[in-house]
Amino acid sequence: MIPWLPEDAVFPELDKALAEPNGLLAAGGDLSPQRLLAAYRRGIFPWYSAGEPILWWSPDPRMVLFPDEVKISRSLGKTLRNANYEVRLDTVFGDVVRACASQVREGQPGTWITREMQEAYRALHRLGHAHSVETWIDGSIAGGLYGVAIGQAFYGESMFTDARDASKIALVHLCAHLKRRGFGIIDCQMETRHLTSLGARPIRRREFAARLDALCAQGDAPGHWPATAIDGHFRRQP
Repeated sequence: MIPWLPEDAVFPELDKALAEPNGLLAAGGDLSPQRLLAAYRRGIFPWYSAGEPILWWSPDPRMVLFPDEVKISRSLGKTLRNANYEVRLDTVFGDVVRACASQVREGQPGTWITREMQEAYRALHRLGHAHSVETWIDGSIAGGLYGVAIGQAFYGESMFTDARDASKIALVHLCAHLKRRGFGIIDCQMETRHLTSLGARPIRRREFAARLDALCAQGDAPGHWPATAIDGHFRRQP
């Protein structure tokens, strides 16, 4: 059994999460900015479908990507060098969230990015905590991602692509941008083959939580990122 959270309740300790399904910790509560930020600082995130109560998760192990470990394949490296794209930050956050919600994903009949979730992350964006990284081609957005930044930790939420490698371009530029700003980790939540191919790897929940304790206490105050990402020199990883 998992606890039901009244709106003013604190989260249980992470070791109270279920082993099956992996990481389910609590239900209920709300999606207020204060609740979401408190959850992320602890290594907890919401994930549920329409018609369900809000479910809170902290799986063990935790999938993470260290910004300097992103893998660039030969084909992706060629795309990055061709530079027939532009990467922007925080210019159409709401559009990115809606595109992620409507992205068709193999094995998933619907989306967990409900209207309630979309509004919650737009609220975080207005407060300077949530950010989008956008790949633009020929004047139109072609892919991107969004997530939450606290201190020097970034929590990836979702990606979408309407053109080959567009979301990967956004991720590589995000890693370069985070490295420049001193960020230490990107939370990827659950393990997938796609994330593994990009350099993400699992670490124990205890280690993840300890890293968050340090990283969330560092860095700049919340605020919108500059519109254009830094230029980078990207090389294929062996």
